[in-house]
Amino acid sequence: MDSSDSKGCMGQFCTFVRSLKGMILAAEICGCILILVCYGASRTPGYTSLAICMLIYCIVMFIIYMCALDNQMSFIHWGWTDFIRALIGAVAFLITSLIVLIGHYDGAGIAAGVFGILTGILFGYDAYTILPKLKKSHTATPTEPTEGI
Repeated sequence: MDSSDSKGCMGQFCTFVRSLKGMILAAEICGCILILVCYGASRTPGYTSLAICMLIYCIVMFIIYMCALDNQMSFIHWGWTDFIRALIGAVAFLITSLIVLIGHYDGAGIAAGVFGILTGILFGYDAYTILPKLKKSHTATPTEPTEGI
């Protein structure tokens, strides 16, 4: 019996949230919720779809890593999946936040833009922390024949 099996759901949650990856994902989820609320209160709530999509994607990755499903489903390269998620989130939040900050003048829109920039930086930091793990997982394939000549 695995040690993760003996813990309950709350025990797995508390253990994962204390790790660096858990803290980053929890902060990304909170940032997406904050941006969603600010865009909802803004006069132009058209940018809420980015916050909703990234929120759902972060929650799914949080559950996968918390329950250690990434070890059970080895047919997906979870490192690259997580890196692409973080990179797309960083670029998309930074671009949309700059557009909002330049074009909107209501308080909730400006707050959403500021939180979007901060969340975009957080997604960028997440991508930065994932990159060394991707470099370690790469192994060179042998180019010489293994059999005798």
